[in-house]
Amino acid sequence: MTTVASYPVEQVTDAVAYHAEGPVWSETWGGLRWVDMLAGDLLTLRDDASIDRLHVGDVAAFVRPRTRGGYVVGVERGIALADSADAVPVPSAPLWTDPGVRMNEGGCDPSGVLYAGSMGYEKVAGAASLYRIDADGAVSVVLDDVTVSNGIDFSPDGRLAYYNDTRTGGTDVFDVVDGVLTGRRPFRSADGANADGLTVDSAGNVWVALNHGGRVRCCSPDGVVLAEVELPVRLVTACTLGGPDLRDLYITTSRENLDDPEPEAGALFRARVEVPGKPVLPYAG
Repeated sequence: MTTVASYPVEQVTDAVAYHAEGPVWSETWGGLRWVDMLAGDLLTLRDDASIDRLHVGDVAAFVRPRTRGGYVVGVERGIALADSADAVPVPSAPLWTDPGVRMNEGGCDPSGVLYAGSMGYEKVAGAASLYRIDADGAVSVVLDDVTVSNGIDFSPDGRLAYYNDTRTGGTDVFDVVDGVLTGRRPFRSADGANADGLTVDSAGNVWVALNHGGRVRCCSPDGVVLAEVELPVRLVTACTLGGPDLRDLYITTSRENLDDPEPEAGALFRARVEVPGKPVLPYAG
């Protein structure tokens, strides 16, 4: 029987966000950046624990560095590009026109292709999509029957892609063949919680934020639960591995639509884990 490890968690910030999401560690912007999604703000954690806040639009869905410098950020109906770490990004052409659908999450593959997914404001089943955005800006639809497109990340060798559409009740896995996602199948159930953001570490283990479950779960590549990190709030939204040795698990949380107030909801948390993460995969566009 596999022993499930448990890591203590510490609160890094006050409850600074209404709906925090998408933490990413990159030295290009000085460490950790995440989004206050429905405020449309990028948050950057500084060495003195202060936070820089940059407004980018009505929605800030995710952020990734670019190989050429700067960053890409998901905005309400598409993406926006910045040429330097602290510049205000310039929106690209919208990917859709429906005002009832917004961008939600995204991530890059090892070749620099960006995968970005949407969701309906009312979470209408099948109203959203997962898009592929190539380095030259070409856009194609990978999945067109999505409800809440959430975390996506790739195995260290780039041969597998892990993906959460929250409506499915868990995490799915794809084979990656010649740069194409194929062979979608269930990887691991969320056991009654909502599978939200995810990240893959350097050993190929998959860390998934379990929204409404108050924890982050780590599973081996064959789906065995290896570790869990318990949070003092229910709405755990996303996670990433960062810090100088990539062993700090940063976790974002939310207070969106909470019926019972939780003082820590909206804060950033951190746990120290054993296996380091992978360097963030940047967008080549």
